[in-house]
Amino acid sequence: MKVVTGIGGWPSAVAAQAQKAEADGYDIATCGELSHDSIVTMTVAATATEKIDLQTSVTIAFPRSPMVLAMEAWDIHQLSGGRFTLGLGSQVKGHNERRFGGTWSPPAPRMREYIQMIRGVWDTWQDGKPAEFLGKEYTYTLMTPNFNPGPLDVGRPKIGLAMVGPVMAKVSGEVADVVMPHGGIMSDKYMREVLLPSVREGLVKTGRTWDDIEISESGYLVVGEDDSEIEQKALAMRRALSFYGSTRTYHKVLNLHGLDELGQKLHALSLQGKWQEMHDTVQLDDILELGQTCTYDKLPEFMAEHREYASRMGMAMPRETPEQEERFQDVLKQVQSVEGSGVPRGLEI
Repeated sequence: MKVVTGIGGWPSAVAAQAQKAEADGYDIATCGELSHDSIVTMTVAATATEKIDLQTSVTIAFPRSPMVLAMEAWDIHQLSGGRFTLGLGSQVKGHNERRFGGTWSPPAPRMREYIQMIRGVWDTWQDGKPAEFLGKEYTYTLMTPNFNPGPLDVGRPKIGLAMVGPVMAKVSGEVADVVMPHGGIMSDKYMREVLLPSVREGLVKTGRTWDDIEISESGYLVVGEDDSEIEQKALAMRRALSFYGSTRTYHKVLNLHGLDELGQKLHALSLQGKWQEMHDTVQLDDILELGQTCTYDKLPEFMAEHREYASRMGMAMPRETPEQEERFQDVLKQVQSVEGSGVPRGLEI
């Protein structure tokens, strides 16, 4: 199991964060893309580290052309010595149109083409194949020597794809290297009943198997020292759930758990800008309905039993004292030693 930690914020702080993540023993450093550019973050991290893998989680795709991201990922992969994964996400219609000033069209077929074009560009650069991708959204038919950086001696970057719904999950099974279920609002039930079957459908459609992809662990998981700490951590998740639950894109997860009314109320409050009321609306029982709980001592066992499909996960523990640091390192190594099958139970191919 690869263990993931996040880095980000102002670029001036990224190098130290990335170096610390590497020194702490994490396998992968990821960054989001909220108020800072993920490509800049990963470029800084690549220059500051030597062995930790780097992944954007996520880079927003549609405001950028596939050619632009193909070039940026190629350069970061070379700079890092082959440690970079380009994790893509679509964002929602409102942000694409009103924040990025871009366009919107059905995201799943568009993302399929987006990734196919990136791979087509890389086929030209790495193997000399002609520029001949013709899609409904994207076209790639020109590559002259001046614009061709040439092949990499570290192989190609991996491409990850984030998803919330079954259609994008199917696309991930068709074209992605890393399947990235949205961690902000997810449950194990939704993963197993909706997303993973759709990933399987995509794999079968393209003649691939579970061996061709990596899957990030997902599903609300609250980990603590004891029941009291678990409850406090669950309560701390109310703000995140209120944010994601206010967007209709994520209501399919809530609906599966009978939390339809919660989603509707959060959406209505968001339209009124009542952010604190949104937070207060989410109750502990709502978090526990969506999530699972586990103590640190049982985490390796939990991952082996309940996340058999996953090959990567995030993990955080208190590390303020030498004793806590020693404990963190012990649990970290135990989790890293977990070997899942990579195949979701009941979804064999």
